[in-house]
Amino acid sequence: MTRIRLLGLLLPAALVAGCGSMGNKAANTRSATTIATSPSTTGRAATTTASAPGALQAEANTAAAGDIPDNQVFLLFTNPRARYSMKYPEGWAQQGTGAHVTFRDKNNIVRVVVGAGRTPTPAAVRADLRAARLASAPQSITIDGKPAIKVTYTTRSAPSPVTGKRVTLSVDRYYLANSGRRAVVDLGTPVGVDNVDAYRLMIESFRWR
Repeated sequence: MTRIRLLGLLLPAALVAGCGSMGNKAANTRSATTIATSPSTTGRAATTTASAPGALQAEANTAAAGDIPDNQVFLLFTNPRARYSMKYPEGWAQQGTGAHVTFRDKNNIVRVVVGAGRTPTPAAVRADLRAARLASAPQSITIDGKPAIKVTYTTRSAPSPVTGKRVTLSVDRYYLANSGRRAVVDLGTPVGVDNVDAYRLMIESFRWR
């Protein structure tokens, strides 16, 4: 009887100890999993931050824009946070501040995205725009006496929910770098619209500050 009672007392204690051990092991496993996945998550975030913005897209439900007139007045936009300035057509709507700014007149679109980085290689430019159709090979140029890369690509908008039509956008993209900072400037216009001179004036006015 004494042995039976002793076993009866010891058995619940062993079960409790076992459960506690399993609980600690599970807690340790969750902690180890969190630590193991954290660097991977950080790596993905860092890659996303360092990569260039996606290809510019037109809006099918927005009226196609016309040519920028020869007598268009240009204003100087100064971005103190991203530390650059560039001319843009008077009357165009501005969206965004800081590192990401867009100027728009219907489907005439100019976007400037600034972040950390250097002038990319032609191969890196092709990788950035693998989802778009390249209309020209990346070429090395200079803007304000500094090395830059230019490439032209085209994209098509989603179909209009009303007419089913798509807008094809022709985009000149420029990569400009200075002292560890990089600006990616997209100047897009619907195919058939001639904004060559106006867009040349805009990109040549770009200055780091």
